[in-house]
Amino acid sequence: MNLADLPLGPLERALVDSLRRLDPQVPEAVLAAAALCTEALAGGDVCLPLQRLAGRRPWPEFAFSLPSLADWQAQLQASALVGAPGGFAPLILDGQRLYLARYHAYETQLAAQLLQRAADVPAVDEAALSESLGRLFAFNSSTPDWQRLAAAQAVRRRLAVISGGPGTGKTTTVVRLLAALLEQPGGANLAIGLAAPTGKAAARMAEAIRNAKATLPVSDAIKVALPEEARTLHRLLGSRGDTPKVRHDAARPLALDVLVVDEASMVDLALMAKLVDALPPHARLILLGDKDQLAAVEAGAVFAELCEGRGFDAEAVTDLQRITGQTVPVEPPRSRLGDAVVLLTHSHRFAGDSGIGELARRINGGDAAGTLNLLRENRTDLHWQEQPTPSALLERLDQGYRPYLQAARNGDPAQAFAAFNAFRALTAQREGPWGVSGINEALEARIKRRLSLPERERWYPGRAVMVRQNDYALGLFNGDIGLCLHGEHGLRVYFEGEDGYRAFAPARLPSHDSAFAMTVHKSQGSEFSEVLLALPELPSPLLTRALFYTGITRAKHKVEIWGLPARLSEAVNTRAERAAGLAERLGAGPCELPKPPATSATSAATDQLSLF
Repeated sequence: MNLADLPLGPLERALVDSLRRLDPQVPEAVLAAAALCTEALAGGDVCLPLQRLAGRRPWPEFAFSLPSLADWQAQLQASALVGAPGGFAPLILDGQRLYLARYHAYETQLAAQLLQRAADVPAVDEAALSESLGRLFAFNSSTPDWQRLAAAQAVRRRLAVISGGPGTGKTTTVVRLLAALLEQPGGANLAIGLAAPTGKAAARMAEAIRNAKATLPVSDAIKVALPEEARTLHRLLGSRGDTPKVRHDAARPLALDVLVVDEASMVDLALMAKLVDALPPHARLILLGDKDQLAAVEAGAVFAELCEGRGFDAEAVTDLQRITGQTVPVEPPRSRLGDAVVLLTHSHRFAGDSGIGELARRINGGDAAGTLNLLRENRTDLHWQEQPTPSALLERLDQGYRPYLQAARNGDPAQAFAAFNAFRALTAQREGPWGVSGINEALEARIKRRLSLPERERWYPGRAVMVRQNDYALGLFNGDIGLCLHGEHGLRVYFEGEDGYRAFAPARLPSHDSAFAMTVHKSQGSEFSEVLLALPELPSPLLTRALFYTGITRAKHKVEIWGLPARLSEAVNTRAERAAGLAERLGAGPCELPKPPATSATSAATDQLSLF
């Protein structure tokens, strides 16, 4: 069968056609590898592991088989369209991994720059740091105090990776470590930046730091020096929609001495590579996130790969005990990032008897039987509907949102947002009766019938929407939630702002969707009093351990899970593994900065293909 007969998407087809123009004699196996590499990228993988598909039919419904691993590698190595690491070609073969050239450059450059930053130890006044940490973390009686240890490492290193689940005190830690940095000699003049992947996450981070710094045991001058504004990473870097290039890079670095990035698990490989490249060599980079949460929508699971290397050698343990008074066990680091990675493990939100906290531990531990048994214990903060039906789900959602809809009729934004955040429906997917689209459509139809509204009426008091597209002019960002309420001038859509609530006429809003139900992906960085997590009836590749964990930990007080036992077990047992080489590049062995590629006959065509 010819490759032209295969079910390739438009992007894969364009890539294959371009490569065929560059080399009309290119073997079908090379073109298939390029198409599969692009498909893998769209699925979140950074590269195509050849061993995964060698000798198989990548499109099972079509009689097209790939060569054996050895033959496939030989054909790729012989092709002018495929280069070795350090070469210049549309595709790069690195061992048994095949990359689009741009993503190989992102990964190798990021690994080398992170290792350089981790190895560069700034001068620190240990006596001043010890005094600052003792005062700033005096409230914490945990032993060892991982918040204090994380702060110590962030001050003592140019790279700090701090991971922790909900309620482990990441914001508490970061505001205090920034105060400790400012209290270092000469620290008062540090230029500190706050950033996050989305506008919603940036706003929440800034609000949390503003609230936390009010009670800090520091001087007023230090409080004033602490930043209060956060930006999205795209805005920080100066992204332009028509090109993958950004305004700030190594030649035009950011004017920062410290950058804190929250929700770093949502940052994909390309964005992280651009971010690190744009930081001045002397700047500290502090990444906050939860390694067990869902990875970025785009390719790569950078934060999780960084956390794989955690550990403290004997020298680091001795230094930390001297500075913080904390005793930590020696655990040889598993990467050359060494002690730059710290995990916060004690949850202040979920107490020892918390069903949600125990459920999260069992999910992350891959204990499917234990997960189901716990849900059957009838804990006060856990409820499981084992035999869900769409009609029963719709009835429950109508009941769950009724207090909010009653509050929305009063027209008070504060009251409406409080009621809306008390209950939220989350789903694993967008389509189908158990997805965002199906649930929102069915629930809105029910609400309109109760309010005696025409079926085609789009706007009504209580409609909840989520912005899909950044609009910097309006200050609205992808993921922002708006509530439609009666205002002084008719129906207006209200959004939470730094200084209260902002109202917009519905016609002014950027692209948006109804938001009574939202995907777990979109819920990252949010917290709700109660969460209802609806899982699909049929098996789905979206059902993974990370999705299950992320969904249930959005709840502060109660979780309802609507899903068949088989789907829950599949989710717990399915660990999403993204094909990439970053963790390996951060491990043992030499890692050099990539050299500028040599020119070749394919360079002009390569520049025209934005994926390369």
